[in-house]
Amino acid sequence: MSTKFITSSGKKKTAIARATVRKGNGKVRINKKPLEIYGPEFAQLKILEAVSLAGETAEGLDIDVVVSGGGIIGQASAARTAIARGIVDWTNDTNLRDTYMAYDRNLLVNDSRQKETKKFGGPGARAKYQKSYR
Repeated sequence: MSTKFITSSGKKKTAIARATVRKGNGKVRINKKPLEIYGPEFAQLKILEAVSLAGETAEGLDIDVVVSGGGIIGQASAARTAIARGIVDWTNDTNLRDTYMAYDRNLLVNDSRQKETKKFGGPGARAKYQKSYR
């Protein structure tokens, strides 16, 4: 017997999240840790937005997220994108998709912004080395 499951992904800066959505009883785990004890609280609330907007739809789903790279907020943003995409793919509900888009476009669309690359002649992307003539 094979159970139906859907995988989805989300990205933010250098953080990459992969979510697996399957039928269950509403458990959300981030890196094998329940969302209720995932910290800091701001990151937890950011991820919870994607689940709470889905309402009763998300109550019948178990969501496992594996996230790596980046910082705390980058990982939270990547995880919420992966969760929202997974729920929308699971339900095929256009109303839910529209709700997510109206609330925050980044719930379904990856944030494409990346760090500007370092150039020659300086320590960073735009800064130049100091020079002195005396």
